[in-house]
Amino acid sequence: MIGRLTGQLARRTFPLIMVDVGGVGYELRVPLATFENLPAVGEPVCLETVTSLKNEVLELFGFRAEEDKRLFTILVGVSGVGPKLALAMLSSVPSRELVQAVMDERTAVLESVPGIGKKTARRLIVELKDRLAGEAFDLSAAEGGVAAAPFADPITSDALMALENLGYRRNQAEGALAAVRAEKGAELALPDMIRHALRYLGR
Repeated sequence: MIGRLTGQLARRTFPLIMVDVGGVGYELRVPLATFENLPAVGEPVCLETVTSLKNEVLELFGFRAEEDKRLFTILVGVSGVGPKLALAMLSSVPSRELVQAVMDERTAVLESVPGIGKKTARRLIVELKDRLAGEAFDLSAAEGGVAAAPFADPITSDALMALENLGYRRNQAEGALAAVRAEKGAELALPDMIRHALRYLGR
């Protein structure tokens, strides 16, 4: 099991990045909070990691904080929550807000995550509340989700690629980004545009 990687950032394309460790490139999937705090390509990086082996497919997930890693591990331990959904949860809602929403039983926050409806949100809160109550989380450092295709500006184009990498169909992603641009404007930073699009897709 790989618990931590220290090396040189070789590629950064949300949600999949690559870390070069002694000439070996490790691909990791990361949540949005980790991605937006990565250094530039070529710079040193150290990430906490979780190794997942499912259906003979080995995947690595990377986190810049131990608390994020611990929260991810708790999430995937809940029935019906796989690594993909856990990553979407951590990308759509900052870790501190997610923990607080569970403790306060605010289902609307969980419903903002793509793939989580009202019934699932209620069940997750019931299952997560006791688990999180026994954990001491200090997540202050874990914070900083008319169609046009292709989009002309590079930020929206990168956001489109990121949503496709997360498993959304191109037409879904384009519609969500178009709605975000219409509502918020086109001047959003990449992480903010992705987060707003994820919340739109989760409605």
